[in-house]
This record gives sequence, structure tokens and C-alpha cells, in this order.
Amino acid sequence: MFVHPFVFEMKRNDILWKSILEDIFDDFLKFFFPNAETLFDLEKGFEYLDKELEQVFPPDGDEFAVKYVDKLVKVYCRSGAEAWLLVHIEVQGYRDETFADRMFTYYYRIWDKYRKPITAFAILTDDCRHFLPNQFEQACLGTSVCFRFNSYKVLDQSEEELAASDNPFALVVLAVKLAIIGKRFSSQDFYRLKIDLAKRLLSHDFSKRKIAKLLDFLKFYIDLGSKELNKEFNEIIETINPKPKPMTIKEAVLYIVKEEAKEERNVTFIKNLLRETKFSHEEIARLADVPLKCVEGFVQGTWPEYD
Repeated sequence: MFVHPFVFEMKRNDILWKSILEDIFDDFLKFFFPNAETLFDLEKGFEYLDKELEQVFPPDGDEFAVKYVDKLVKVYCRSGAEAWLLVHIEVQGYRDETFADRMFTYYYRIWDKYRKPITAFAILTDDCRHFLPNQFEQACLGTSVCFRFNSYKVLDQSEEELAASDNPFALVVLAVKLAIIGKRFSSQDFYRLKIDLAKRLLSHDFSKRKIAKLLDFLKFYIDLGSKELNKEFNEIIETINPKPKPMTIKEAVLYIVKEEAKEERNVTFIKNLLRETKFSHEEIARLADVPLKCVEGFVQGTWPEYD
């Protein structure tokens, strides 16, 4: 069955956004809340409630319909009357005049289910400068409601400020902005900008795992429009990306514990990649951060153990 390139791109970006938000969600909070470490107990980790979000706002059932990136995350507080709150994130990639309405609908359904404080974010990745929804209003005969939410327009962000930031999420935003404005450049200029962004990422003192995740996001989110240039970019990344040093015993134990905790989520993630994208098994293994044999085993109906 033919799938329109726009729909395929949206599905691909949906998966990439959902993955990177989970991989660096602590950085997301620090990016938008300078006092995040005071507000939130980041050491307790986060609970991703995407399945619960589908229950309060079920999909339309059309497998090939354009999807919206939505995340609902339970975050623990350090102080105050509330032990935890909910962070709702929508990533919107095109102009939609009903978007604010949908944000409000999400809000009241989430509130109805959890009765907990909610902070909502709209990350707008479209190329329309005049599209900047940030509230929903309705009034009728003396009764009114005004729902405001955090609205972040990627296109309006300063590239210089993003590049100067030491927060990994800033580089995600920078990569997304490059993807938006890339059509203005020639293929070679676009290619050089992507290489420069990769080098900038590698110059930061991020963890090896975060660097790998950010490189994957950069690799797959920004399509140079040429198989040859995409291949050349991947080869250069392999050259300039330093080889990881052997882990200490402590690092190895922590790594194994984290991997076991993420295994269940990886199964769902890989299933979505196989069903909704045309990525090769090698690319899916890299995105999911698992050995190739795990992806191949999953296709065959098994989930093999691996070292």
C-alpha cells in the first residue's frame, strides 16, 4: 500500500521525538525550568504514561493518518503539597487551527483521570511563522474558560543561543530547526551544516549514551535528500566519533540494570519501528540501542538474551 512521503516523514519523526524525549527527559526539564533540580526529584526517575494517554484520548484508528507526538510523564516533586505532577508534551509539525482546542481537550481529560497538577507544552516544529497557539478560550452568557499552555516555536529560536547552551535538549532543538530551514540551502551547504552540528555535539562533555542517542536523532531526523550524502555523512560520523573507553565494573553494573529496566519499552519501540518505518534492521538496532540479533530475533518471534 502506498504511503504518502509526508505521512511517512511524520511517522518517522513521531518515533524519533518520542524516543529522544525519554532518553533525555531530565535535560528537557532543565531546559525549560532553570531551577528543575530544586523543583523536581530527578533521582527518582520518571514514569511515562503514554498508554494511559491513549486511553483518555484514543487514536482515530486510521493506521496511515498523520499522528501527533504526545507524551505524558509523571514527575516527582521535591517539596510542596503535591508528591508528583504530570508533564504533557505535544510536538506539532504543521499548522492546525484546532490545535489549541485539542490541547484543552487533553488537559481536561488528563485532569479528570488523575486529579493532579498538569503543565502542558506545545513544541511547534512547522515552518509557518504566524502559527503560534498558546491558549484556548471560550465564553457563553457569563460563563468562560481560558486555558493557557507553554508554547515553544522552534523556528523562532536563536541558533547562536542554542549552540552556546550546554544542555543536550538545545542541540535537539537546533537539529530540528536545521531540518526546517534546510530547504533554503543547497544540498552541499545543508550537508556541511549537518556535519558542523554533529561536530558541535561531539565537542560537548555529554555521557557516551546521550551522545549516541543525539547522533541517532540528528542522523535520522535531518534527511539531506540524497542517498549519497546521507551515506557520506554516516561514514564521517563513524570517523569523528571517538571510540568508547572500556567501562569500569561499577559502570557495567549500572548499565546492565538500566538496560534491563528498558527492555520492555524497547520491545514496543522496535515493534513500532518495524511496522511504521522502512528503516533497515541495522538502523532499528542502532535506534533502539540493542544488538542486531535482537531485532532479527524479534522479527522471528523471539526476544533473545544478549550480553
